[in-house]
Amino acid sequence: MKTHLDWSGYDTYGIGDAYSGIPARGGNYAKAVAVCMHNRACQAEGRGVMCPSFRITHDPAHSTEARVAAFKAALNGEFGDKPFGDERLAAAMDLCVSCKACKKECPSAVDMVLIKTEYLAQRNEAHGVSSRTRLFAGLPAWLGRWRGLARWLVTARNAFPPVAWAAEKLLGLTSRRPLPPPAAQPFSAEGPFGDGERGNVWLFVDTFAHHFDPEIAEAAISVLTAGGYRVRIARPAEDDPEPGRSLCCGRTYLSMGMVSKARAEAQRVLAALKPAVAAGEAIVGLEPSCLLSMRDEFYSLGLGEEIGKLGKNLYLFEEFIAREAQRGLKLPLETPAGVKIHVHGHCHQKAFGVMKSVRKTLGLIPGLDFELIEAGCCGMAGSFGFEAEHVEASKKMAELALLPAARAAKPQDVIVADGFSCRHQILDGAGRKAVHMAVLLRDALAAP
Repeated sequence: MKTHLDWSGYDTYGIGDAYSGIPARGGNYAKAVAVCMHNRACQAEGRGVMCPSFRITHDPAHSTEARVAAFKAALNGEFGDKPFGDERLAAAMDLCVSCKACKKECPSAVDMVLIKTEYLAQRNEAHGVSSRTRLFAGLPAWLGRWRGLARWLVTARNAFPPVAWAAEKLLGLTSRRPLPPPAAQPFSAEGPFGDGERGNVWLFVDTFAHHFDPEIAEAAISVLTAGGYRVRIARPAEDDPEPGRSLCCGRTYLSMGMVSKARAEAQRVLAALKPAVAAGEAIVGLEPSCLLSMRDEFYSLGLGEEIGKLGKNLYLFEEFIAREAQRGLKLPLETPAGVKIHVHGHCHQKAFGVMKSVRKTLGLIPGLDFELIEAGCCGMAGSFGFEAEHVEASKKMAELALLPAARAAKPQDVIVADGFSCRHQILDGAGRKAVHMAVLLRDALAAP
């Protein structure tokens, strides 16, 4: 079986383990599937995130274990010669939101996100790529080339119900919630910024911060320079095939199974950040799914040993601030009076243990009253919450805990959510505008 991702990391899996049956076909991909030991922690509803689809359906068919069973059947030939195009496998994967919780919370560390990416790539090969898939996956390219047109189309679609209805009929984009429009102006700061008393850092401005929330990147620059860092903005390399288009981690392509496109984006990132890696300088990211994809999924794109070197330099914003605080960083922060902070952690932040850094960073604001919202996946999950057939499931996931908590927050309180999708789910479902950690810290900086 030819795979689209590099599964060599699973080469020795199963040796000496009490595996529950490695499928006959699929090689190392099959070994990744067979990691599941049927613990059924994915069919629990207590603390944690896993498994969002089971939590809203209470149906074991929509759990990680059931998805593993479907993949085993497919790889054992039970679904015919073209198993990845079989609707039984599609039904098993239908409500998976790629939350990564199983990689963290499952005792066997099943990486269903990566398994799903390979599945989607194989399905695309069998059935072709739909227009909606191309639309969502190609967001970085559309915005890079036709940003003005994209903003006009989204604005028109949100303002006129007949346009939203037509988009649902033609593309399967739900008409039941607004699409986030690009900001009036993209992020355009050139840099470098700051005096560099504490050294150099590189800021990776992802597609969402660049085109939708440039304030987040600007806030991060303010905080980092206030801390004494010289901030360089990661830009395309001189020999980049698209020097005028901002860098992208390729996450949107990966989430749709368009692996070759994701690999091309990753190669652009590698080339652009080569000077930072060579100098051993920190690279700070803002969007959890983007930065953590660079630290995780990049290994499966077959890009060589340079990925390991890059990964050692990558930090989410709050990871970097928390690390530097242990090394003597002092930020001039003041506590906003009478305000409580409610923090929603992105699924990938939880899966990679980043919430500890979130707590430490919040603790740098003297006397701050904050709490972490005890909630699972927000349910927006990239494109999932905008797909007509999934909008109800998306809302149900959010209503389990996140949206009730957001509605219960006092009007003067601040909700923090680093994930782009999370912020829009909160805005759409609770009518509250959540902010990124960088914006919270920027607003807490004492006046010079």
